[in-house]
Amino acid sequence: MPNFKVKQGLTLSISLLLSFNLQATENGTMMQYFHWYNSSDGTLWNDVQTNSLELAQNGITALWLPPAYKGASGSYDVGYGVYDMYDLGEFDQKGSVRTKYGTKDQYIAAISEAHKNNIQIYGDVVFNHRGGADGKVWVDTKKVDWDDRNKEIGDKWIQAWVDFTFPGRNDKYSNFHWTWYHFDGVDWDDAGKEKAIFKFKGDGKAWDWEVSSEKGNYDYLMYADLDMDHPDVKKELKDWGEWYINTTGVDGFRLDAVKHIKYQYLQEWIQYLRNKTGKELFTVGEYWNYDVNNLHNFITKTQGSMSLFDAPLHMNFYQASKASGHYDMRRLMDGTLMKDNPTKAVTIVENHDTQPLQALESTVDWWFKPLAYAFILLREEGYPNVFYADYYGAQYNDKGHDINMVPVKHLKELITARKKYAYGKQNSYMDDPNIIGWTREGDQSHPKSMAVIMTDAAGGGKWMATGKASTEFKDHLSNRTESVWTNSDGWAYFPVNGGSVSVWVSQ
Repeated sequence: MPNFKVKQGLTLSISLLLSFNLQATENGTMMQYFHWYNSSDGTLWNDVQTNSLELAQNGITALWLPPAYKGASGSYDVGYGVYDMYDLGEFDQKGSVRTKYGTKDQYIAAISEAHKNNIQIYGDVVFNHRGGADGKVWVDTKKVDWDDRNKEIGDKWIQAWVDFTFPGRNDKYSNFHWTWYHFDGVDWDDAGKEKAIFKFKGDGKAWDWEVSSEKGNYDYLMYADLDMDHPDVKKELKDWGEWYINTTGVDGFRLDAVKHIKYQYLQEWIQYLRNKTGKELFTVGEYWNYDVNNLHNFITKTQGSMSLFDAPLHMNFYQASKASGHYDMRRLMDGTLMKDNPTKAVTIVENHDTQPLQALESTVDWWFKPLAYAFILLREEGYPNVFYADYYGAQYNDKGHDINMVPVKHLKELITARKKYAYGKQNSYMDDPNIIGWTREGDQSHPKSMAVIMTDAAGGGKWMATGKASTEFKDHLSNRTESVWTNSDGWAYFPVNGGSVSVWVSQ
């Protein structure tokens, strides 16, 4: 679970909060502070520094920032084509000193400013692959089938781009150089100009396991695939992690593409860093699969060492938004981590991969997003993550299409409602195919009660218990303008407009 802040700005884990009998002053809310099409002008780190105070005041307690190191495309790389993880925008490599988001100094300044405002920073870590090699070598390989990575087609010597010497950095921070035996395979033979998956041959060479069993073995994803069984690789990634934490002061990690990386090593890596640094290092993995059983398996195999993004919940939101009011809202949590393992669920509505024109495009319709955000922000289950483009909006052009993502209506008010009112006993009323709701009765530090009601179809209402007798409630979102009064038992009939959500708060 993420850290929470107490009044003096001290960061304490939940266990310490309990031991000192302290009450967290606010719920944790995470924000993905980027999208795929952010400008390449190098200003994002400065924006973090500028906006941290406003975000904290609104209720954001942690920012997931994009990969901070140099990518294969230099200042245009979103960060997932990893070239040099020690270059945080400091060295003239791949055509620029800065990354897409700024320089090393700007990155560290942004983190420092966020910390001043009691916002934690989670660094995005990509371990699966390396791209943009400095040289190529001949490697003996077996070509394998695209759709069954265990099916070998034939032997072939290839020229592979796998030599990484980082001449622009000149061994500063690390003198580790990567070459062919640090990898398991590539998807390009430069000699034959052939696009295929080539698995390297040699002592100890095989696809890593355990990884996702999709495509037989989903170790290989792209570029030059790291060999997580090689002792040099394992040590270098740990050394880098320690350097990165000490250099930047990040508070945790978002781990990319974890279903493609040996599960056991990810657990080993994060536990090593927690032991070395003495920090909690909240960590969330991206295991993008809509079958919750695969997520359960990963959490079990890694002994609960990290949380996962709730991809099945996102898909439920997407399907509900496309169903024209015919989705059974009682089932919104079915097959999700939010329902099965809420303490390990990072709940999301959208991210950089699901936004329009991206690889996993499954964009939740605009009208349903306020409902979805109310669901992840105002219920007690899970750790909610807000998407940059839903908060600020985004305009971009790609693949011949002009995209205009407008800010989600009421999103800022919903984040504030989480900060102020989403506490105490939860009473759920998930008992109608279209109109669902729940109440939160508050606690000693947050005495107001809250009733949330939403519908994907026609308007209506629902009787719900609030724990507040003979009390006036008003809609925090102003979708409804009247007052609702509870009866002497604390119950009231709370209305909602069609295709909408209302958040009723005691006055």
